[in-house]
Amino acid sequence: MAEPSWSETLDRIAPAVVQIRVDAPRPFDTEWENTTEATGFVVDAEKGLILTNRHVVYPGPVVAEAVFQNAEEVDLTPVYRDPVHDFGFFRYDPEDLRHIDPVSIPLAPEAAAVGQDIRVVGNDAGERLSILAGTLARLDRDAPNYGRGRYNDFNTFYFQAASGTSGGSSGSPVIDIQGRALALNAAGRMDASSSYFLPLQRAIRVLDRLRNGEDVTRGTLQTTFVRQSYDELRRLGLDEVEETAARLNFPDYNGMLVVDRVVDGGPANDLLQPGDILLRINGEMVASFVPLAEILDDSVGKSLQLDIRRGDETRQVDVTVGDLMAITPDRYLEVGGAVLNPLSYQQARHFNRPPGAVYVASTGFMMGRSGVPRGAIIRSLDGETTETLDEFRQVFEGLSDGARVPVRYTRIDEPYREVLATLTVDRTWFPARDCRMESGTGRWPCEELAAAPARNEIKPGSVRFGDYGDARAQRLSRSMVWVEFDMPFRVEGMDGVGFTGTGIVVDAAQGLVLTDRAAVPSRMGDLRLTFASSLEVPGEVVFLHPLNNLALVQYDPALLVGSEVRPVTFNPRLPGSGDDVWVVGKRPDQSLVSRRTEASGLDPLRLSLSSSFRFRDVNLETLSVVNAPSDVGGVLADRHGRVQALWSNYGKQGARGDAFKGIPAEVIQDMLARYRNGEGIHSLEVEFLLMPMSSARKLGLPEAWASRLADLDDRPRGVLSVERIVAGAPAEDYLESGDLLLAVNGTPVNDFRRLNQASQAESVDLSILRNGEVKALNVPTQRMDGRGVERVIHWAGAVLHEPHRAMAAQRGIPRRGVFVSNFSYGSPASRYGLNPGRRIIEVDGQSVSDLDEFLEQVAGREHRSPIRLRLEDWDGTTDVVTLKLDKHFWPTEEIQREDGEWVRRER
Repeated sequence: MAEPSWSETLDRIAPAVVQIRVDAPRPFDTEWENTTEATGFVVDAEKGLILTNRHVVYPGPVVAEAVFQNAEEVDLTPVYRDPVHDFGFFRYDPEDLRHIDPVSIPLAPEAAAVGQDIRVVGNDAGERLSILAGTLARLDRDAPNYGRGRYNDFNTFYFQAASGTSGGSSGSPVIDIQGRALALNAAGRMDASSSYFLPLQRAIRVLDRLRNGEDVTRGTLQTTFVRQSYDELRRLGLDEVEETAARLNFPDYNGMLVVDRVVDGGPANDLLQPGDILLRINGEMVASFVPLAEILDDSVGKSLQLDIRRGDETRQVDVTVGDLMAITPDRYLEVGGAVLNPLSYQQARHFNRPPGAVYVASTGFMMGRSGVPRGAIIRSLDGETTETLDEFRQVFEGLSDGARVPVRYTRIDEPYREVLATLTVDRTWFPARDCRMESGTGRWPCEELAAAPARNEIKPGSVRFGDYGDARAQRLSRSMVWVEFDMPFRVEGMDGVGFTGTGIVVDAAQGLVLTDRAAVPSRMGDLRLTFASSLEVPGEVVFLHPLNNLALVQYDPALLVGSEVRPVTFNPRLPGSGDDVWVVGKRPDQSLVSRRTEASGLDPLRLSLSSSFRFRDVNLETLSVVNAPSDVGGVLADRHGRVQALWSNYGKQGARGDAFKGIPAEVIQDMLARYRNGEGIHSLEVEFLLMPMSSARKLGLPEAWASRLADLDDRPRGVLSVERIVAGAPAEDYLESGDLLLAVNGTPVNDFRRLNQASQAESVDLSILRNGEVKALNVPTQRMDGRGVERVIHWAGAVLHEPHRAMAAQRGIPRRGVFVSNFSYGSPASRYGLNPGRRIIEVDGQSVSDLDEFLEQVAGREHRSPIRLRLEDWDGTTDVVTLKLDKHFWPTEEIQREDGEWVRRER
C-alpha cells in the first residue's frame, strides 16, 4: 500500500483539530486568571474527547469552548488535567455538532524517530488553522524549564524539532505522514526556531481510562528524577557491574535515572537523597521515565522495593507510593478578593515543604494592600497556626470586618524566613466563600463563609508629637496627618488601587482633614489616617471637590484621647514672587520635613487630558516655589506657620515639571465654608483658557474692554477664553468654544478666583465676545455635591457605573448609558471586548440610559445565554459585541452607599 501524501493526510485529520477559547476566571496554583486561545484535537469522536495541554485545561476553574474547522462552536468540560505532565482532556457533546464529522486522531508516540518529518497542525499565533513543517531532532530532551514558581513538567523526556511555533499553538498535534499524533506541542523558543513536544505514552493510559469510565490513578514518590549519562554516574559511584547490566538491558540508553529532589514530608523523605542512582524497582531494572511512571501509577498505596546506589554502597529501601491525585488541589478560598488554594505538588517542589499549605494564588485587595505577595504561604493568622485551608477558614470566620490582625507568611525566594505583616480584614467589598471542584461538570460550586462577627469597638489612643527645631514644623506637626486610601475596584478612570498623601486638620472638633485627590481619588474605598506616625484611625470621605484637587475626609476625634491635635490657621494672602515660604509636609516614610524656599509665581494650571477619564483639575491658578523637595506633600506656610496653600500632588494628573503645586488658601476657605453650610459647589461647567491680550485683540476685542481688563491687575494677564464645555451642562445652550469672557455679573473678570467666586449662584450674567460682537447672557450653573461614584455593578466580569463627570468634561462625552470602568481577565467581558472606557448604550436593541435600565434589561438571563451590546467609544463611534453570560463565576453584584455604609448584594 502506497504511503499517503502530506496533502491527503492533512485533509483527513484537519477537521479533528480545533481552536480552543479559554477563560480562566480565577488565579489558581501556578497560573493567573487569563483569556487566551489554544489548540486541541479530537482523540475520540464518539465520546467527544479532545486532547490538549495541561496549561490549556488549566489546573483550576476554566470555561472553554471549541471551534471546529467549519466554525461550529461547542462548549467544553474539563475532564482531566495531569498534576505533573503538560496534557489534559476536554469533553464536548458530539450531539452538538450538526455539520461536521471529525475523525479521531490516533496516538502513536512509539512511531517517533530522529530525522522524521512531522507537521504541527493548530492555531498558531491566532490563525484558525496553521500547518508548520519540522523534523524531529531529539527524543530525549529535558523538559522545558519555565522558571521557579511557575508550572514545570518533570520526570519525562520531551521531543525537540526545528519548527517555530508560537502563541495559540499550544495543544497542537505533532502529526506523522500516516496522520498519527506522535506528540503534543507544548513550548518553543522563537530565537532558536525550536519546538518542544510532549510524548504521549501517559496520555494514552489516561485516555483508555476515560473511555472506560474508570478513575485515573496517579502515583508519586514526591521525588524528581533526572537522566544522567554514564560518565557522571561513575563519578556518583556507579560500579562497573551495574553499568554493564544497564547497558545490556538498555542498549539504546546512554544513562540512568538519578534522584534530583525529594519533597520534605513526602513518601521518599528520609529514604532517598539527591544523587541516589535508581537501579531496580521490585527487582526489575528501570532506567527511563515511562516505565517508572507505569509502576508508580499502578501501585498507589502499595510498597515498592527500590535498589539504589549511594556513593560506593548499594542499598534497598521500601517506600509506599503516594496518591498524586490526593495532593492535587481541587479547592480554593476567596477572601477579600484574594484567592488561596492548597499548595500543590508543583509548588511544593519550589518551597521544599509538604503539599497542602495555604498558598496565595492571588493577593487581591485585602492581601495586596497588606504587602502579602502572590506565591506566599500563609503560616499563621491572628496568632493562630494555619497549616491548611480549613484552619485558615476557621480563623478568618472569627474576624470582623476591618479588624487589623497579624499575618505571618513565607515567600518562595526565602522559604525559611517568616515575614510579619498586618492584615486588614475585608468583608465589605468582596465575597468570602469556599469553592470546590465538582467532578465531571467543570463547575466549582461555592459555599459562603459564615457571616462576620460584629465589628470590634475601636479603642481610643493618644499620641505624642515630637519636638522639631523649626518653629513652623513644630506648630504644624500637630495638624499633619498621613493619609492612606485603598480602592477595591478601579472606578472613575483611576489607574491604581492604593493611594497615599499628606492631609491637614482643618477642624479638630469635627475631625475634618483636608488632602488632595491624589491621596483620595474616590469615595469608594477604605481610608486610614495616621497621627504622629504612631496612631492609625479609620476615616470616611465626606467631600470630593468636583473641580479642584481637594478632598475632605473625617475621623472620630474621640479616638484621640488627650492628643493635642490642632487645626491649621490659614493666611489667605498670596506670597509674591521672591517671598519666603516654607514647604512643610511628610515624606512617604511619614517623616516631617520643613524647608525654607521662595515663591516663584502664581500661574494658571494647565494639565493634559486623561486617556482613562480620571479627574483633572481646571480653572485654577496655583503657586509654585523654587527648589521644592520632590517627594513631600503638605502645605506652603509663612514664617509664622500659617498655611498659605495646600502643597498638592498633581503627578497622576500629568503635571509637567514639578508634580506638586500650591492650591491657594482662599480657594480652600471658600470650599470649607460651602461644605459647612451644605451649599455644594456651583459651576458653569466650562473650562477656560487664559488667552494673551494680543490674541484677543485679533479676535476683535474692543479697546474699551481691553483697557478695563488690563486695569484689573498690576501685571498683564489676558482674557479668559472658553476651551471646552462639559457635555450635557446648561452652558452648552449658551456658550461656544472660543467665546471670550469679559465680565461676570457686570464685573470685569480675567482670573479664575473671581470667576469661581462669582459662579456660586443658580445662574450668572456673562458678558462675552463672539465673532467680534459683545453679547450679554444669563447662564445657569450646575450644583455638585462632591459625592463621586456611590454605586457600582459587577456584571460579566466588568465593573460598571454611571458615566462620571470627567468623561463629559474632558472629551465632551454625553453622560448616558453605562460606563465600563474595568474588567477582569478570564471573564466574558475580557473575552468579548467589553473594554474599559466604553459605554453600553443598548442591550439586545433596547437603549439603556442608566444603571437601573441596564439591570432591568439583563435581569433573568440564563447561564451561557448570548447577549448583544451596543457600545459607544469616546469619539462617538459605536460597535456591537456579543457575549455569553457566565452566571457561575461572574454573577451580577451591586455595591452601593446606603445610610452611611457600603452594602454589597447579588442581583
